[in-house]
Amino acid sequence: MSERRVAFVTGASRGIGRASSIALARKGYDVVVTARTLVEGETADGRPLPGSIASTADAVRAAGADALPLALDLTDRASIDAAVDAALERWGHVDLLLNNGIYVGPANMQLFLDLDLESVRELFTANVFHPLHLTARLLPQMLERKTGVVINMVSGAGLSDPPMPAGQGGWGFAYGASKGALHRMVGVLAVEHRGSGVRFHNLEPGFVMTEAMKLNDPDGALERFQKAAPMSVPAAVIAWLASDDAAAEHNGKTVFAQPFALEQGLHEDWR
Repeated sequence: MSERRVAFVTGASRGIGRASSIALARKGYDVVVTARTLVEGETADGRPLPGSIASTADAVRAAGADALPLALDLTDRASIDAAVDAALERWGHVDLLLNNGIYVGPANMQLFLDLDLESVRELFTANVFHPLHLTARLLPQMLERKTGVVINMVSGAGLSDPPMPAGQGGWGFAYGASKGALHRMVGVLAVEHRGSGVRFHNLEPGFVMTEAMKLNDPDGALERFQKAAPMSVPAAVIAWLASDDAAAEHNGKTVFAQPFALEQGLHEDWR
């Protein structure tokens, strides 16, 4: 049984999940590093993206923490249960859950009349139903121990209409609807478990240039409209929410990472 704090991070092979895993390690968290990509060069969806749970685990260890890299596919409930069981067997508890991983597939960017209902069902399974299941698996032991943090990575797509149609600078209905559904979770949990010692936060990262974003936008067209923040910006805010007593003021609320990081002095100005 570990006396150290333990974080469970989905989508940790690259992007904000990887950056957050490293930032949490620097705050003293051991990290359960989960994603579909197990080793470098073998991406689950076949795209030429860097990153893996193995390389993230190495980076967590280099930051002075322990790491447990585990395969987890958000479309596969059995893999979620297996990862939770392995994490609890290893450390006995999880202090922080970061629901960061998302569905990767065609429904994200399909126009409404092009949507295939099976693809939409899979998207909601990965973005809503299985994060719900994962949270339900880990929350009871947090409540029993009267300590813990749940952070959901949300999106402006779940809060507002796209500026353009999908494929032209906007996003599809199914993606926005799924992120909107996830957005509602923490407020409800904060009401249901007020005074429990467990905190619940949404983190809206803003426009961040991840590896996947660079692959999708090789010419940098998106940055003509807005300068992207580095992945270290939302990671710094997540680490703060996970470790600072003042984060209790934001229980049940959405934190907008980019202005918050600047206001709190958590990151140098990248603009």
